[in-house]
Amino acid sequence: MTTEPGTVEPPGHPLQQLTTFELRNYRRRLETGIALASIQDPAAPVRAVLQARLRDVLAEQDDRARIAHA
Repeated sequence: MTTEPGTVEPPGHPLQQLTTFELRNYRRRLETGIALASIQDPAAPVRAVLQARLRDVLAEQDDRARIAHA
């Protein structure tokens, strides 16, 4: 599967409602989209949007890890 920058669709539900594997897969798609955007045009606005989404996903994964290890 190839991902074009800017075509990483947000999931159909809020991040908090995604299963662990759905969150992981979304993270991978975002990382791939960021990598492609960086190659094509490092200053592209879509890259910043994807990075913001990735930060949200990472924060959700960190929250889940913290809860699991509490």
